Amino acid sequence: MTEPARPLLDGIRVIDAASFIAGPVATTVMADHGAEVIKLEPPGGDAYRVRGAGYPASPHNFPWIVDNRSKRGVAVDLRHPDGQRVLHRLVEQTDVFVTNAPLDTRGRLGVRYEDLAPLNPRLVYASVSAYGETGEEASRPGFDSIALWARTGLMDLVRPFPDAPPSRSLPGMGDHPTGMSLFGAIMAALYQRERTGRGTMVSTSLLANGLWWNAIQVQGILYGARTRPRPPREDAVDALANLYRCRDGRWFMMTLTADGRRWKEFAEAVGHAALADDPRFATPAARRANARALVATLDAVFAARDWPEWRRRMERSGIAFGVVATLDEIPHDAQMVASGALVPIDDPRAGASLTVGSPLAIHGQDKVPPRLAPALGEHTVEVLRAAGLAEAEIERLLRAGIVVQAGPRPAGEPDAAP
Repeated sequence: MTEPARPLLDGIRVIDAASFIAGPVATTVMADHGAEVIKLEPPGGDAYRVRGAGYPASPHNFPWIVDNRSKRGVAVDLRHPDGQRVLHRLVEQTDVFVTNAPLDTRGRLGVRYEDLAPLNPRLVYASVSAYGETGEEASRPGFDSIALWARTGLMDLVRPFPDAPPSRSLPGMGDHPTGMSLFGAIMAALYQRERTGRGTMVSTSLLANGLWWNAIQVQGILYGARTRPRPPREDAVDALANLYRCRDGRWFMMTLTADGRRWKEFAEAVGHAALADDPRFATPAARRANARALVATLDAVFAARDWPEWRRRMERSGIAFGVVATLDEIPHDAQMVASGALVPIDDPRAGASLTVGSPLAIHGQDKVPPRLAPALGEHTVEVLRAAGLAEAEIERLLRAGIVVQAGPRPAGEPDAAP
């Protein structure tokens, strides 16, 4: 019988010293793939433990749960020399250190690359910032709504019509893909370490990721092409890549490729085969020239039937389409569960049976089942024991408040003094 494959990152130890979203997202993905992730927080806790405005009410801290699952919690006061010594002990035994602290704060807390790299030549130091590591704005604070969404033109371009106000982003909407960029950089650095034996520093920024999201439009501007404001859907440039509303009020999005190969099949699928021969719509160029008329025609077509009927017809045709889903529908989306986009979390404290899966799958590699995000300092004592600190030293640090252990102290034999 073939033994199951070891998780991809089994044996990799990570210190997550980042706050809020993008940095912790990268380490959550690493934990999903088997890395041991230590969530390092100050004694007062990560500010992300406090939900801000804009989140729905819930007895469960769901932002913290999804972005910090499967980690071990350690609380250390890095402002104190003894806290620095604890950090150094951990870093000496760590593969990856992740931070998104402002650059000046890193200096005060002794967590700059130049502070930690000498302790461990194999260390991969991963940094995420708002505006990058260099330049006049490198030290500016920023969130994804500002540095990624607003600064890079995305906020301006996705207005539903030219005179509409700029469109606001959702909490964490840019942080999650930015965290995936950081994860990719970390994995590349670990690969390089396999080849050279030495660690390095990697980084990404919200600004760079926002530009990458908007790369097609930005590249056009760099070539001197002027981007027009997005027209209302009734004046869409391409009527076959547009939103439509069904009789029951459900909206859906469809996209036919611009080469027009599926036009005849589409006309037949919607029960109006004569559209394929209408001279206004017979060719891709004609359809673009008469896009407003085609939108109006299709508005009337789709308003004649409910969404379930259109879904059956479109599925039979093989045309790319999708309903504009609501959040309330997601827990019941069978495809999301079947594909691993939603995964079970087996812990009654979680308050839900599913959590959002990280969006990477590797054939032959099962992800680690998600565990609940840690309480503040939940694993401090066991992590310090494993790092080789003597029991008496751990007791002294606890009494002084330099480290914090949540709940009762875990049982275990004292480690020998280092």
